[in-house]
Amino acid sequence: MLIDPCELSPSYVRSIAPYQPGKPISELAREMGLDPAGIVKLASNENPRGIGPRTRAAIDAALAEVARYPDGNGFELKQALSRRYGVDMGSIVLGNGSNDVLELVALAFLGPGRAAVYSQHAFAVYPLATQARGARGIVVRAKNYGHDLEAMAKAVDDETYVIWVANPNNPTGTFARPDEMEAFLRRVPERVLVVLDEAYNEYLPGELRGDSVKWLKRHPNLVITRTFSKAYGLAGLRVGYALAHGSVADIMNRVRQPFNVNSIALAAASAALDDMEFVARSYAENLQGLRQLEEGARKLGLDFIPSYGNFLTINVGRAGEVYKRLLRRGVIVRPVGGAYELPEHLRVTIGTQPENERFLAALGASLKE
Repeated sequence: MLIDPCELSPSYVRSIAPYQPGKPISELAREMGLDPAGIVKLASNENPRGIGPRTRAAIDAALAEVARYPDGNGFELKQALSRRYGVDMGSIVLGNGSNDVLELVALAFLGPGRAAVYSQHAFAVYPLATQARGARGIVVRAKNYGHDLEAMAKAVDDETYVIWVANPNNPTGTFARPDEMEAFLRRVPERVLVVLDEAYNEYLPGELRGDSVKWLKRHPNLVITRTFSKAYGLAGLRVGYALAHGSVADIMNRVRQPFNVNSIALAAASAALDDMEFVARSYAENLQGLRQLEEGARKLGLDFIPSYGNFLTINVGRAGEVYKRLLRRGVIVRPVGGAYELPEHLRVTIGTQPENERFLAALGASLKE
């Protein structure tokens, strides 16, 4: 009998349910016969403002060297991050998006016989990265759709090596205050890595944006991950980073693929990091758009989860059916049933004012259908 090559893969890999990204505009256009120019995509938490002029100029300049391999150490970007956050360059790990950095943590510190703790309704990459290494996932029930940090600390057992915490959390948009996070870090044993995923940090109001980088000196088991895909508008270039204790960063860099961040992404991220005016405008416009969607949801009589990110998760009832109706109207949002266990909710990225209006009108019509 012929051997099925799939059976050669470990059972914990074969049982993984693949990550489902937001539907691309081109795919919906093909499926529905729609004009791509008329489709609104609010499914992937992208920045509707695009990129700033400094970043565009850096990309244009980097194109001249695209035939050469990038700097495998990412010196210039690491130097810029080092200056911004006051950390040693040896404490920085660069990734092909922050997802890559999360995978590096799992690759370096998880495996069969080990476990990781994460919350119900948390980012889908945490269970995927954990299971792909043959490690055991410990899922802690959410509290008001957010992380129950006290319960997560209590869930740590002798096999736990990693705790995943998204703050703000995707897809619920919930947020744990800095004092709550510090108290949590003090409770977690030092032998357990706490991965604090701050992909949406730039969307927090100033009074809530605690200086988590300073916690690294007090908690060598802390790993902070951030991304250029959201507020900086570089989702298509895929560049993220981790800040960690030097020894932890060293282990992560040992399993990192050479040239995992391309040269255009490195140049763009270095330029984007210095364009704080662009980030400030992105924050302000996102806040305005968030209020627009909240008010629109209230007028439709819909409940939503208060959000601290660049998206709003709304309870629409039969979310799967409403999602399909929105697609037929040329509006793409994100259903969050399945692994996220929110079958009545849709997650909606904050778009431009016209995009938000288009979504709300389509949602209202879809609910009546």
